[in-house]
Amino acid sequence: MKRNKKLYTIAVIAFVLFSMIYQYMTEPDMNTGEFLEVHFLDVGQADSIFIKKGSEAMIIDAGNNKDGKFVVDYLREQGVKTLKYAIGTHPHADHIGGLDDVIDNFDIETIIMPNKMANTKTFEEVLDSIADKGLKITAPVVGDKYDLNGAQFTILAPNRENYSSTNDYSIVIKLVNGSNSFLFTGDAEALSEREMLENNIWALKSKVLKVGHHGSVTSTSPEFLEAVNPEVAVISSGEGNTYGHPHEEILEILEEKDITILRTDMLGTIVIKADGENIAY
Repeated sequence: MKRNKKLYTIAVIAFVLFSMIYQYMTEPDMNTGEFLEVHFLDVGQADSIFIKKGSEAMIIDAGNNKDGKFVVDYLREQGVKTLKYAIGTHPHADHIGGLDDVIDNFDIETIIMPNKMANTKTFEEVLDSIADKGLKITAPVVGDKYDLNGAQFTILAPNRENYSSTNDYSIVIKLVNGSNSFLFTGDAEALSEREMLENNIWALKSKVLKVGHHGSVTSTSPEFLEAVNPEVAVISSGEGNTYGHPHEEILEILEEKDITILRTDMLGTIVIKADGENIAY
């Protein structure tokens, strides 16, 4: 009897040790620098997403004009000196407002923006900063792939040259790192979502979805959400904004599917870390 009790105790201890080792091995190592980090910056009623993997980094949008200094300071705190990619999803001020500050303060290898002009001072300032650095704009081509230190993103939208809504010009990319996947949608609305569904419904499935247009009902159609089928949905919006974002209808369909909702208006800057198998936030 004593022998059986001893063996049982040893088995319990072994199981606990194995569980601890397994957890250590499968959770993202927060110190190696080789995992992927996705930072959804708290820029109020705007968008800015900073992504890095090891020594390479990129940014998608940079908030409003007033957010430029915050975004620049945040990148510097992350040790950024060079951005491999800077993406301005579309020429609305709440997405490209701080992009000129980013361009002015960092070396940038590739700038990707859609073929959509805007007759605004904000847009002109971005073009001036690009010209002052001797850079050129790379137009998004659906299907084109780009590498970020072993992670890879693919352009999924826009799928045509002309839209009635500037939001539908939004560059949409899917970023893949091992079995981790992120879908960044800018302000793409239902029309652009339908075009992506028609192109390749299977390509949309992603573990993390940046909810389109700050959680507006103009985006995240049921069919699109079904195809993406995310575990986590991130919404970038400002507390008490006049648009009522995120709209209750969008929150309800996310909740119905048991999708974890992360909101910058409630949580501030959100950081998701991924090691190729698991994500942590």
